[in-house]
Amino acid sequence: MKIIERYITRELLIPFMVVTVILATLFASFSTARFLAGAVTDSLGLVPVLRLVFLKTLIALEVLMPIALYVAVIMGLGRLHRDQEIVVLRSAGVSEHRIIYAVLIVAVPVGLISGFLSIFARPWAYEESYLLNAQAEAELNTERFRAGRFYGSEKKGRVIYVKDSSGKQMGEVFHYLNKHDSSEIILARKAYQPELVFGQRPQIHLLDGSIYRLSHTGKGDTVVQFEKLVYFTDSGNVMDYRRKAAPTAALMQSDLPRDTAELQWRLSRPLGTILLALIAVPFSRASPRQTKGDKTYYLAALVFAIYYILSGLAQTWVEQGTIGRVPGVWWLYGVMLLFAISLLSPGFRWKLLLRR
Repeated sequence: MKIIERYITRELLIPFMVVTVILATLFASFSTARFLAGAVTDSLGLVPVLRLVFLKTLIALEVLMPIALYVAVIMGLGRLHRDQEIVVLRSAGVSEHRIIYAVLIVAVPVGLISGFLSIFARPWAYEESYLLNAQAEAELNTERFRAGRFYGSEKKGRVIYVKDSSGKQMGEVFHYLNKHDSSEIILARKAYQPELVFGQRPQIHLLDGSIYRLSHTGKGDTVVQFEKLVYFTDSGNVMDYRRKAAPTAALMQSDLPRDTAELQWRLSRPLGTILLALIAVPFSRASPRQTKGDKTYYLAALVFAIYYILSGLAQTWVEQGTIGRVPGVWWLYGVMLLFAISLLSPGFRWKLLLRR
């Protein structure tokens, strides 16, 4: 890489990494605070909650990285303009195309990383997070029970007591559930919770025990002996989120509008990242000694807000079938490409507006 391109890319990479770290830290902090304020920590424990925060942040990076690059281009090139370094480079024969080329040296790898996160890391992270959420929402979760304590839920009329507990293994389990017309008592010598598999409802396996059903209506009580009892611990809605966790290859074989929207969202991440970086170049053209409070920066923020809103609308329209697979969400990136070309073209009126 030539010296000038290396210098410009360094001026872009430093703010890009700083902004990315700041945005990821803020997102992770917000997610952690939200989980700690809720009941997720009590259900999962601290370590799984931190893992859930990591997964949520990993999912968010596909959006945070394009934002960070957009800001980095405006900040990095803007500093070069304000310090008149761009003027010196122009006087030395460095053309606008060479500056754009230096921006692309950074934007293309960042776009590819964003695409990798969206195509491969996104479904994996969603699958793992849904498994953790399903475990947290389960009515029974072996990891939350400590030996020798009673756990109750007044809302659900449930009382649980475990004499021995080690990880996912429990011994001498007592489970009481008060229903509308009866009460149910389950006694089991052992119990364990198998590893949750995506697509499978959370469950606990109870071994060598009895079920006592006490009727409140006088119809008679029953006693059932069992060697193994599979107790499902959720409401059966674990599969509500399969689309976002589905592998990209599976989405390619689906004709459902919602799957098409999810697929096109993943595939469009690299293109959106690169186009945003190109659109940011004209907004960095600050005059010497120009303050950061100039209206150009507010206009840049407005353009990004419009893009963000339109990207959500484009995906929603494909999900609802308002727009078919073609043009799908791709019309937005066609508009962005034309907009970027018009901003970067010599003598276009947008340049005069941005320099005022």
